[in-house]
Amino acid sequence: MTIRYVDSPVGRLAIEADHDAVTSVRWSNGESAHDEPMTPVLEEALRQLDRYFAGKLKRFDLPLAARGTAFQKSVWNMMSEIPFGGTATYGGMAMALGSGPRAVGMACGRNPIPIIVPCHRVLGSGGKEGGFSGGRGLPTKRQLLALEGVVLL
Repeated sequence: MTIRYVDSPVGRLAIEADHDAVTSVRWSNGESAHDEPMTPVLEEALRQLDRYFAGKLKRFDLPLAARGTAFQKSVWNMMSEIPFGGTATYGGMAMALGSGPRAVGMACGRNPIPIIVPCHRVLGSGGKEGGFSGGRGLPTKRQLLALEGVVLL
């Protein structure tokens, strides 16, 4: 596993990759950043994240290798289809998956590749924020949605 750290508008991020796929994006909690050799997939992930935060990238195109259950992966795949500036609801996703909103919410919270797999685009019923496990929580979710032009009521 190789890790690179990057400062972003939503905080310092640690991007991890195994071989040729991104496995994790997480908020860095002050762990010491040491330079590791740059791999092609990490270089591309950093380039795409930079373009996303600059408002120039609407859809990530990276090889991903998230570890999770079959159900979690189905939720993460569905989240990846939510377009830039769009949203979905826990309930709507649950209905499409034949599951319950709480299970979808739990899978969203366990998403190991936030931002790239856009769990911030999933809202509660009636457009309510729901939750967000990354960064500073809901303020980070609001910031990511605002970056995409989504206005919450």
